[in-house]
Amino acid sequence: MKNGYRYFIILMIIIITVINYVDRGAIAYAQAEIIKEFNLNPVSWGAILGYFGYGYIFGALFGGALADKKGPKFMWMLAVFAWSIFELGTVFAGHLGATLFGGSALAGFAVFRVLFGLAEGPTFSTMNRTMANWVSPKERGFAVALGLVGTPVGALVTAPIVVGLLSIANWKVTFVILGVAGLIWAIVWSKMFTNLPEDHPKVSKEELQEIRSKGNLMGEEISLEESEQANVPWYNFFKNPTLVMNAIGYFAFLYVNILLLTWTPKYLQDQFGFTLASLGYLGMIPWIGAIFTGLLGGKISDMLLEKTGNLRIARSWFTVVSLFCTAICFMLIPTVQSATAVLILMCVGNAFNYLPNSIYWTVVLDTEPSKAGTFGGVTHFIANLATILAPTLTGSLVAKYGYNAMFIAAAVAVTIGMVAMVFVKPGKQSKPSKNDIAV
Repeated sequence: MKNGYRYFIILMIIIITVINYVDRGAIAYAQAEIIKEFNLNPVSWGAILGYFGYGYIFGALFGGALADKKGPKFMWMLAVFAWSIFELGTVFAGHLGATLFGGSALAGFAVFRVLFGLAEGPTFSTMNRTMANWVSPKERGFAVALGLVGTPVGALVTAPIVVGLLSIANWKVTFVILGVAGLIWAIVWSKMFTNLPEDHPKVSKEELQEIRSKGNLMGEEISLEESEQANVPWYNFFKNPTLVMNAIGYFAFLYVNILLLTWTPKYLQDQFGFTLASLGYLGMIPWIGAIFTGLLGGKISDMLLEKTGNLRIARSWFTVVSLFCTAICFMLIPTVQSATAVLILMCVGNAFNYLPNSIYWTVVLDTEPSKAGTFGGVTHFIANLATILAPTLTGSLVAKYGYNAMFIAAAVAVTIGMVAMVFVKPGKQSKPSKNDIAV
């Protein structure tokens, strides 16, 4: 691995994003036990799923800024240790709520789910800061796609892992095992990662030269050190329409992602009568294509950039086409009757949804590399309103209109994101005034 230690770093990021998604998705497969134990209805269950998002959006926002200020290693360690502890603590949530909050198990779950979301929130903005430090500009699209491949992989393996654990133990033991896995990763990571490749003894001079190669995506020469001199304040994010519209596009992606992660198990059980054991493999189906398209999308985007020299075609229009196909698939789901047809449309729609998964993060790197963590955090904050809206709104829609309504709502969210991405112009940096630049 003479010139490839950065790929080991990316591999470790893939592993933790898998753990991240298994930890957050586990509750969806444990839903039958939890709902029965605490006598919950669809609306209250949707609220429990949505509480995660209230903490997550703030974790994403402040985690990105902290990753820029304190370095990604600090943020990785803090986030992973914290969410693993709260994953463990979820086993006590309902009973603590009943004891401390006037007999309300729902309130107990609210507290732990918010704190769990707060701890998981910094993951992807910290990943973006790590990529800015460890990857050259010409590798960004594919490198970010590699880092993000852990999300569909994590979502896919959640079903067999959690169902397997639930088949030999109860939901509480399952959550304890998952929490311990995160703690183990954090200990290993602390021994193998440094904030900058310059500080790592396993990074050769040749590899460092590759990482720090000059020539950015717009053909101008810029180094990481030079880009960091542009001390752009966090609120300049909102002065740049490209970043704002990109965040809305990312919201659309996450709406579908969170909807499938949180409601698919209950939907399949309620609508088609599947058992928990069958969900061990059926729950994987919506994510199979996403694993390949998540990787392929970053590569296609970089190839389009190389062929056309046009960031807007490579990032924005590529995303628009992908989201259009996603919306079509979800609009078709209410028109079919069989479980097979539904699962195929979910799989194909999610595959299209994941094609531009890395683009939303790459647009931030293309446009404001000096604030990859901070602006990535703001992007994540806006986009992850979907982690609140998708599960909570779905609970209300299902209770009032049935399951078909949740797929129509998903198609509407994707359409909004598709329109937003039309206005994304990557590389258009915000220009801070003299008063904005910190002295």
